[in-house]
Amino acid sequence: MLFMLRRMLPDTQLVSKRERLRASLGALLGILITGLVGSLAIGLDPALPALIAPMGASAVLLFAVPASPLAQPWSILGGNTVAAIVGVSATLLVPDPFVAAALAIGIAIGLMMTLRCLHPPSGAIALTAVLGGPAIHDLGYAFVIWPVLGNSLALLALALMLNNVTGRRYPHRVKLAPVDHRTEDPAPIQRIGFSSEDLDQVLKEYDEFLDIDRDDLEAILRRTELRSYRRRAGDLDCNSFMSRDVITVSPVTSLRKAHQLMRSHHIKALPVINHKKEVVGIVTQTDLFDKVNWADRPGGFVARVRLAISGTVAPRGLVSRIMTSPAKTVRPETPLAQAIIMFAENGLHYLPVVTEENTLTGILSQSDVLVAMLADASEA
Repeated sequence: MLFMLRRMLPDTQLVSKRERLRASLGALLGILITGLVGSLAIGLDPALPALIAPMGASAVLLFAVPASPLAQPWSILGGNTVAAIVGVSATLLVPDPFVAAALAIGIAIGLMMTLRCLHPPSGAIALTAVLGGPAIHDLGYAFVIWPVLGNSLALLALALMLNNVTGRRYPHRVKLAPVDHRTEDPAPIQRIGFSSEDLDQVLKEYDEFLDIDRDDLEAILRRTELRSYRRRAGDLDCNSFMSRDVITVSPVTSLRKAHQLMRSHHIKALPVINHKKEVVGIVTQTDLFDKVNWADRPGGFVARVRLAISGTVAPRGLVSRIMTSPAKTVRPETPLAQAIIMFAENGLHYLPVVTEENTLTGILSQSDVLVAMLADASEA
C-alpha cells in the first residue's frame, strides 16, 4: 500500500524554503491586490464580480512556476480572453449547459494551442462562462472585458513586479552564452555533445506539449553534460595551472596606459584591483576595441555628445569607464573542470583567481586550461 502511495507522488525536485515562501507571498499579495483593484473598479455594482475563482489557478502558475511556458504574459492574457469568448459563445448558441461546457472546453483548448497561449486556468474561465449562473450570463460578452480581462491584467502586472523584485526574471527568458566572435561558429558550450538542431528534431518527433521552456530544457541538458565532464576530469584545480605574475591596473589607470600594457606584455586581459589588491573588475582587449573611440580628438561639448550617442568613451578616459564589474572569479582550490564550465557558459577567456578576501592571487586563461588538459591526458 505504501509503495502504491509513493508511486502516486510526482517525481519533482523539492525547492528551497526561500522559494516556497517567495511563491506563497507572491500569490497572496497578487490575489489580494487584484481583488482590491476589482472592488474599486466595479464600485457598488453587485452584478459584477470583483474577482473570479480561475485567477487562483493563474496565481499558482504566475508566482510558483513563472518559468513555465503556461505562465507567460501571452498565455494568461490570450488564453483567458480566448476561453472567455468561446465560453460566452457556447452559452448563447447551445441550450444544453453540459454540451455547451464540453464544446467550450474542447474548442478553447484547440484555439489556445493553435495561438500558442495555452493556460490551464483558462479552462475554468470557459466553464465559468457556461455554468456561472444568471449573473454571469447576463453580462454576455462584457464578461470577456470584466472580470476576465480586468482580473488578468491586474494579476499579470503584479506578477511582473513581484517576480522581478524577488529575483525571478519575468517574463521568463534564458540567458544564453554569447557567440564570442560573431561568426557562424556556435558558442563554446554548444560545441560539445548534442547540437541545438538535434534537440529541435527530438522535440518534433516527441510531438507532445512539455511544460518547460525549450531553451530551459537545452540549458539543463548542457549543464548536465558539463557536470558529467567535471566528474570525470579528476582532481585538477586552478592553483596548479594559473599564472601568478599578473599584470594589473587600477580603476583610475588611463585607457592608453592599459592599452600599452596589453601590447607590451602580449596579453588580452587586465584584472582591475584597488589599493587593497582586491579585484573590482576586469578590462579586456575586446573592451578597448568596442567601448573606446580611438579616433576621438580632444573637443568640447559637441565631442562629448557625439561619444555619448555612439556609446563609446574617449581614449583619454579611465579604465573604470569600460571595465566589467563585478568580474567573475574563481578560487585557487576551485576544480579546473568548474572553471571550464564557467568559460563555456559565460563565453569568457580569462578568470581572475582570488582568495576568500577577494585578493588577487593569479589569473586563469583558456590557454592554461588547454595545457592542463594535455598534461592530464599524457599522464593517463
